[in-house]
Amino acid sequence: MDRFLRIVATGGCFSLFGLGGLVILCVVFPLLRLVYPDVRESQRHARDIIHRSFGWFVRVMVVCGTISYEVRNPEKLARRGLLVVANHPSLIDVVLLIALLRQPNCVVKADLAANLFTRGPIRSAGFIVNSEGPRLVDDCIASVRSGDNLVIFPEGTRSPAHDGALCPMKRGAANIALRGNLDLTPVVITVSESMLGKGQSWYQAPMRRPHFVLTVMDDIAMADWGRDMAEKDGGARAGALNRMARALTHELGAFFTREIQRRSGGMRNSNDSPTPCA
Repeated sequence: MDRFLRIVATGGCFSLFGLGGLVILCVVFPLLRLVYPDVRESQRHARDIIHRSFGWFVRVMVVCGTISYEVRNPEKLARRGLLVVANHPSLIDVVLLIALLRQPNCVVKADLAANLFTRGPIRSAGFIVNSEGPRLVDDCIASVRSGDNLVIFPEGTRSPAHDGALCPMKRGAANIALRGNLDLTPVVITVSESMLGKGQSWYQAPMRRPHFVLTVMDDIAMADWGRDMAEKDGGARAGALNRMARALTHELGAFFTREIQRRSGGMRNSNDSPTPCA
């Protein structure tokens, strides 16, 4: 019965999320552009609305018993101009992160930018679409330097639902960090029960309520990486950048794999009755 109720609650939450996207597309976005003709100012207010509405949506999921969650070291996210990198075990990850970050931005897939239910928030907030080609890295750097908190999932997609392994890391986050000399703020996400992972539908609810733990780690400083790159010139510099991007991407994969294994071992045994986070 508990699982059935969670399936119903999850379906209701999906419907609520879709309805919210339509309201933003049809009402909020036009009103913001009318009140704030300046595009950047309109986007700033849109991001604040999305941040607050996602926080409200997370509270709805908690009250409905769909999930519970906790955040460790949340004070590290109370800054501006962060380049946040996280693993991606669930569709809920981006909602939880945006609910925690002021002035959030993120890199989204092109199909989400064309989706009826999600294109409203994406367009109104000016989120970065991954089909922008060569401009993508520059747009990401400019976003962080302007004070936005940019969220990137280096895997590029959700992790497989059941085996707990990470997808191969892509170089996008490393290229942005190195080219922009931007420190990385890693967030390690673990969940007690697989929910909305890759290939997992909303109605495939786990037997127990999933408990998400978001652990904000210390920044990974780019100073040393940037110093090495600055010593190179011309084509040699470009080659050095590519090598460092590969090395940093490999380091990120090893880092997340190690931290997830360290945290997940006792999690599934210790959260039979997790306490929801307010």
